[in-house]
Amino acid sequence: MTTNNNDINESAEAAGPAETHEYDNPKQPGETSNDPVLELKDVSYAYSKGGKRVLEHISHRFTAGNVYAITGPSGAGKTTMLSLISGLANPTHGEVLYKAKNLAKLDRYRYRSHDIGVVFQSFNLLPALSAAENIMLSIDASGKRFDMPKRERALELLDQVHLPEEYANERVLHLSGGEQQRVAIARAFSYDPRILVADEPTGNLDMATQADIMDIFRSLAHDEGRCVIIVTHSPDVARDCDEVFALAPLRRRSSQHRSAQRQSARRQPAQH
Repeated sequence: MTTNNNDINESAEAAGPAETHEYDNPKQPGETSNDPVLELKDVSYAYSKGGKRVLEHISHRFTAGNVYAITGPSGAGKTTMLSLISGLANPTHGEVLYKAKNLAKLDRYRYRSHDIGVVFQSFNLLPALSAAENIMLSIDASGKRFDMPKRERALELLDQVHLPEEYANERVLHLSGGEQQRVAIARAFSYDPRILVADEPTGNLDMATQADIMDIFRSLAHDEGRCVIIVTHSPDVARDCDEVFALAPLRRRSSQHRSAQRQSARRQPAQH
């Protein structure tokens, strides 16, 4: 595991092919395994024009096949970064790039329904529907087609998140928190996105279930080549990720930046 500390801002059941778009082809000309699938490029964000910035001059590259942890205390901007990565908001400065293309200039609805899957902290499952129905509804919403019936795909996805077939017909409201979390993960990658984002996915889980959930995320990244990004307060979860991207509140970053400037000034030779 490597750590990038940003405290000082260094930076349809019918078989058939899925619809394609020029920015969601599996491989772009010149793309290599080291090319970022997602990049924050000098990103800043404020909720109102001229207002207090929540994020300032953030740069980072996210590549396929890796699990990333975004960490930091409350007020550091983790939720805001999640919104920018998910295409729910545009930065007030800088760019969020998906496969080298400015996300602000792309169809963000298509991006959210095809290219990125989100596991919400509160799951956001439909409790009156079964586990399989929640997954099938997500496939329908994406408009993607697969070479198998939707229900069969839902069963495969449930198996992938370690839920036996008998859970498929269980209403979500009858499932435990850990079981609902697994359904939420299966739903998030039901339409085969390249990026998977999870907001505090292990916050209310016991240690054994947390470890199993992290195994699922690592398999999605390492075995299937997805980019997995996890927002977490848990040091244990962060240690299980390939890279940690640490955020700090802006006031602390500004203080550290001023301190670095003062130290640099003291090292300068006196002018006579």
